[in-house]
Amino acid sequence: MPLTFRPLSLQNLNNYATLLHQTPQKASDYSFANLWAWQEEYDLQWAWSATHNLVWIRQNRPEPVYWAPVGPWQEIDWARAVAELPDVKTVPFIRVPAQLGELWQTALPGRVTLAEEEDHWDYIYAVQDLIALRGNKFHKKKNLLKQFHKKYDFRYVPLTSERCEQALTLQAEWCMWRDCEASTTLESENQAIVKVLTDWDRLPGLMGAGLQADGHMIAFTVAEPLDEETVVIHFEKACPTYKGVYQAINQMFLENDASDFTYVNREQDLGDEGLRKAKKSYNPCGYLKKVQARIAGAPDGDR
Repeated sequence: MPLTFRPLSLQNLNNYATLLHQTPQKASDYSFANLWAWQEEYDLQWAWSATHNLVWIRQNRPEPVYWAPVGPWQEIDWARAVAELPDVKTVPFIRVPAQLGELWQTALPGRVTLAEEEDHWDYIYAVQDLIALRGNKFHKKKNLLKQFHKKYDFRYVPLTSERCEQALTLQAEWCMWRDCEASTTLESENQAIVKVLTDWDRLPGLMGAGLQADGHMIAFTVAEPLDEETVVIHFEKACPTYKGVYQAINQMFLENDASDFTYVNREQDLGDEGLRKAKKSYNPCGYLKKVQARIAGAPDGDR
């Protein structure tokens, strides 16, 4: 029987966390906070398989696509699992971690076509590299950080539900500076940020920090552990009139609140050249690669 997809629900948050923990390769897309943030923009829904230990994710806007399923991939009978999807032969999969794509090709011989999806690759950095900022490759970043420390009287604070109102104020100001209403991408991101900050207390596991100066918040970052080794940065915004403020919030959050992690995942660039240049300037130590996949129907003898 085909699975039924329904809107995401906070009631299933703990069950989802259990399945995500069992997922071998965790991309930033699949943290619950990320799904919750972008649920309305992409009209995200999920379906829970009673037969297989999986939750499937479907995006309906701007067009129907599946995301990768979450769960213990190696334990799944994939021929039976994908047969539960109502339109697997016509709807493609996006944001599929490369490890799962390869697993599908082995488990479903001749049925799976993969294409690289570089715009969705997650940028991975060594936490200690971004804390220390040693060497010539980080010279400009460290210089900006030093200028920030010398020039401004600031205070570093953990981001809590009580401080989310200040972060929302900064986000509204940032959108005025960048004219979010004139950009579909920025307006969509703004709505996602507002959703997460508004629902802060309803989303367990969120981390974050802010920088305060001149009586108001001038930067904030929103993060979340992906696993024991990796923290993911979902959003990072700052007042552009404070020189070095982005370098400051980046370095200080990792040093003060995320130094126990080995890696930091700073998500994808979505093909934006400016964003790609900025992410590469922090010298990633690797990428979590993702692919787009299409799964053809089973041969007649296998049905």
